[in-house]
Amino acid sequence: MDIYNALSELLLIDEVEIVSYINKAPHRYKVYKIPKRNGSGSRVIAQPAKELKVLQKSALNMPLLDLPVHKSAFAYMEGIGIKQNAQKHSKNQYLLKMDFSDFFPSIVSSDLLSHVEKHKGKLEIKEKVALKKLFFWCVKGSTEHRLSIGAPSSPFLSNTILFDFDTIVNDYCTQEKITYTRYADDLTFTTNVSGVLFELPTYIEGVLKKLEYPTLKINHSKTVFSSKKNNRHVTGLVLTNDNAISLGRDRKRYIRSLVYGFCNKKLSDDESIKLRGLISFAKHVEPTFFRSLVKKYSLAVISDIERYYPDN
Repeated sequence: MDIYNALSELLLIDEVEIVSYINKAPHRYKVYKIPKRNGSGSRVIAQPAKELKVLQKSALNMPLLDLPVHKSAFAYMEGIGIKQNAQKHSKNQYLLKMDFSDFFPSIVSSDLLSHVEKHKGKLEIKEKVALKKLFFWCVKGSTEHRLSIGAPSSPFLSNTILFDFDTIVNDYCTQEKITYTRYADDLTFTTNVSGVLFELPTYIEGVLKKLEYPTLKINHSKTVFSSKKNNRHVTGLVLTNDNAISLGRDRKRYIRSLVYGFCNKKLSDDESIKLRGLISFAKHVEPTFFRSLVKKYSLAVISDIERYYPDN
């Protein structure tokens, strides 16, 4: 497939312009840093220019990129999210969490080219250049093209590039009666078989070493073993001892405090908007907690929060 020609026809832009733009695409990113949630340093965000985002989204619909994503991948998938990811593990008592280091930046252009050729056949040089420059950010001062945090195409590409990893790990886990899911760089393993999870970190390291692509490393500081005797968290949600999913006591206490502040007109616009999102999230994840808010503060108040906009 001629990617340049296909994008030209789809977007009604002269092919010469498409070629020229894609050739410069690896440098058309706004780069900035945001603090990591755990407070340990910052994360580099490379956000593509608006025009580049359009090209990236359009290219993902091409037959060349009709690539597999394993059922164990729960991040960025339509109709599923952190609730469904946590629910997969809610009935198991033993938990292991692992995490990849520098997940998106560790995935480079050659990984995608190898993956596409494995599933779609040999690529022409023109196609390789287009894929490399269209989807990968060139770090300043480097010749390496990496997947960026901030590009709309990065979630799908990361999921499909890890198809082989997910397949190998899921097959092993199924054999060992372990439930496995991956939410971007977060790996979660649960089971009701005592002791079986302790061998997994070594096994995962071995799989990563043997993979053709990508080259990923485990962040050992985030490897956590847990059980029903302790608090068990999966992608920010709590697994309760009665096999349910919960927002957790701290988050529910925080939401209640914001609702109280809203009732007393003590919240800023930003806080009210944040509360609106939290109420929607709570309604989705833990409906019983949402109903308790309605019971305590009234349906009228909760409805006002759900409809809140700064110009109201």
